[in-house]
Amino acid sequence: MNTLRTICVSEFLQLVNETLRLIPSQEFVVEGEISDFRIAQDKWISFDLKDEKEEAVLKCFMTTWQLRTQIEDGMRVQVRGTPKVYERYGQFKMNVQEVEPVGEGALKRAYELLKKKLEQEGLFDVSRKRSLPRFPKRIGLITSRDAAAYGDFLKILNNRWGGVSVLHLNVHVQGMEAVSDLLGAFLYFNEMSDTERPDVLVLTRGGGGLEDLHAFNDESVARAVFSSKIPVVCGVGHERDESLCDFVADIRASTPSNAAERSVPNREEVRYEIEMMCRHSEERLLDQLSQRSLIVERATNVIGRVISQQNERLKHLRQSFFDVTHVWAPTLFDQIEGFEKILRQLDPKRVLARGYGIVTANGQVLKDVSQLEIGAVVGVQLAKGSFESYVTKKENS
Repeated sequence: MNTLRTICVSEFLQLVNETLRLIPSQEFVVEGEISDFRIAQDKWISFDLKDEKEEAVLKCFMTTWQLRTQIEDGMRVQVRGTPKVYERYGQFKMNVQEVEPVGEGALKRAYELLKKKLEQEGLFDVSRKRSLPRFPKRIGLITSRDAAAYGDFLKILNNRWGGVSVLHLNVHVQGMEAVSDLLGAFLYFNEMSDTERPDVLVLTRGGGGLEDLHAFNDESVARAVFSSKIPVVCGVGHERDESLCDFVADIRASTPSNAAERSVPNREEVRYEIEMMCRHSEERLLDQLSQRSLIVERATNVIGRVISQQNERLKHLRQSFFDVTHVWAPTLFDQIEGFEKILRQLDPKRVLARGYGIVTANGQVLKDVSQLEIGAVVGVQLAKGSFESYVTKKENS
C-alpha cells in the first residue's frame, strides 16, 4: 500500500478521463429506457438511461439545441455520445450528441409530442400556407435518385405538362445522413438568386413505417420546410402515411405522383379551358355585335324619322315663305324705289356736278374759314377728280 503514489481526487478523475479517451472509438451508441427526464433553464437536458430488467443506470447530459425529437420518461431510445467523468461532481455521464427513439411505440410517441409542439407554435396554420404558381417554370425536386418516387414524379410531370425545368438534388431519404441531406437541400435552393431559384420545391419519397419516415418527422427538417422562401409541396409515402413535413408544407400531396399532379396543371384541362374561354369570348362578341347592330338599327330608324320630319317642316316653311313674300314683296320694292330716289337727291355728288367742291384739311371737311391758317394745305374734291392747294389768303365774310 505504501509503495503506491498518493494522488488527489481531481488528479484521479483526470486520469480516468484520459483513460477513457484512449479507447479507440470514443463515441458509443447506447440503447435503453429514459427515466428522470429534466430540462433546466430551457437549456440543459439531463436524464437516466436504464435497462428494462437490470438495475444498471447511465446518466446522460445534452443541450436543448442538440435534441431534434421529443422524448419523455419510459421511452426507449438510442443515444450517441462520449463517456466522461465530471470532475466537479465526481459523476460518470454520457455526453450525448444525438437521441433517436427506438421501436414503433417510442417513435409514435415522439411523433405525437413533436406534432403537438409544432401545432401549438402555429407551424400548421392554414392562414400562412402559400398558393403555387399556376404555370411554374422551374421545380426543385428533393428526393433520392434511386427511389421509385423519383421516376413516378417525373413520369406524371411530363405526362401532365411540358417545358418545366426540374432541378433535382439527390438526397438520402432515410438513415443517418437523411436529415443533414434534407437540410442541405433546402439551404441550397433557398440561397439561389431570384433568377435561378425554383418556383416550387417538391419534397417526396415512397411509403414506409415511422422508422423509415423518421427524417421527415425531424423537427429541424419540419422547420426548414416552414422557413422556406419557396412554396413547398410534400408528398411522402402512400395516402395513409403522414409526416410532420406534410402538415408544415404549403401543399400536402398523398403520394409522389400526386405531388406532380399538384405542382403542374393538366395540359388537357388547360386546352379545354382555353377552348371554353374562346367559345365564351366568341359568344360574348357575337352578343355584343348583335346588341350594337340593334342599337344602330334603332338609331338609324330614329334619325330617318327625324330627317323626314325636318324635310316636311322645311317644305312647309318654304311654301309659307313664298306665300308671304308674294303679298309683301311688291310693297317692299316700292318702298325701296322711294328710298333710292331720296338718297339720289341727297347724294353729294349731285351737288358737286353743279360746280361745287368739298374742301378738307387733315381729313376733316371744312365749314368755316377760321379753321384754316395761311399756308395750310387743303384738299379739294370735285365732281370729277380732286387736287391739293395752299391757302394764300382768307376772308371771314
